[in-house]
Amino acid sequence: MADNSSGNLTAELAELDFAAVSPEEFARTVKGLSPKQLGEVMHGELRSRVLSEVFGRMKQQFRPEAAGQLTALIRWKITGDSEVVYETSIDRGTCAVGEGRSEAEPRTTLVMGDAEFLKLVSGNGNPVTMFMMRKLKVVGDVGLAAGLTRYFDIPKA
Repeated sequence: MADNSSGNLTAELAELDFAAVSPEEFARTVKGLSPKQLGEVMHGELRSRVLSEVFGRMKQQFRPEAAGQLTALIRWKITGDSEVVYETSIDRGTCAVGEGRSEAEPRTTLVMGDAEFLKLVSGNGNPVTMFMMRKLKVVGDVGLAAGLTRYFDIPKA
């Protein structure tokens, strides 16, 4: 008999109002799912909603006092059904986030799959470990990439 838990999980998540979910609740949800389940969730409209909400909250989670005078463009390439690109621009205490690839040259580009992205932004994945295990590819300033988590309030599950 087939296990239908993934289908039920996807249906449950599709009904979820992501705007009403706290970062901590999101982190707990991600922590409770296997990489396979995370991959199964990230399809179609649900994937777009999840990515939109995560990147939409990035400005709120930004810690300007930690960033100080840092100026950097971070490009995020999330692979999966299709490649999605977002950019985070940090400029001396401000943070802007946009969908799509700009003409500007990023200081660092992070490339990862859907499951790895969700683990990273929910505090359930260690970026250094992910890099060493080739689950996260970094192009450009590796030092900036390694320290990105200090510029944002990352939830704890």
